Amino acid sequence: MKNIKKTKYLGKESTYQKSPEQFKLDVVSNPNPKDEYCIRFSAPEFTSICPITSQPDFGIIIIDYVPSKFIVESKSLKLFLFSFRNYGAFHEDCTMKIVKKIEQAVKPKWIRISSFWNPRGGIPIDVFFQSSSPPKGIYIKPVDIQLYTGR
Repeated sequence: MKNIKKTKYLGKESTYQKSPEQFKLDVVSNPNPKDEYCIRFSAPEFTSICPITSQPDFGIIIIDYVPSKFIVESKSLKLFLFSFRNYGAFHEDCTMKIVKKIEQAVKPKWIRISSFWNPRGGIPIDVFFQSSSPPKGIYIKPVDIQLYTGR
C-alpha cells in the first residue's frame, strides 16, 4: 500500500503506557481522501480508575469520525485506550480526553464519541460529544447500544 508513513507501533512489540497524557497517536494517510465516509471504532472493554476511590470503572466507548487527510492507526488507538487502565479520571474526563486526542491527531471533518459506563452506586453514566452536525450524504450508523437494564 502506498502513502503509508513509518508507524511507531504497528508491526512492533509494544509496552503499555501508564497514562494517556503524553501518548501520541499514530496516523496514516487517508487511502481514500476524495471519498467521504465514516470510520467507527468500538472498545467494548474500556477500563479506567476512579480518581477518588481507586476502584476500577468499566465502559463501552464508540468513536465515529469522518476523516480528512489522515486516519488513526488502530493499534496506536488500542494502546492509547489501554493507557487509561490504571489512570485516575472521571468518566466525563476520560471521554473528552479520548475525543480531543483524536481530533488533535487527525483533524477529522466530523467526530462523535459515545461512552456507556457500567453503574457505580446504581447509576450508569453515559457521556456523548459531537463536534458539529453530521455531514450530509454520509451514512453514519446510529449508536444503538442497549441501555442499562440490570444487565
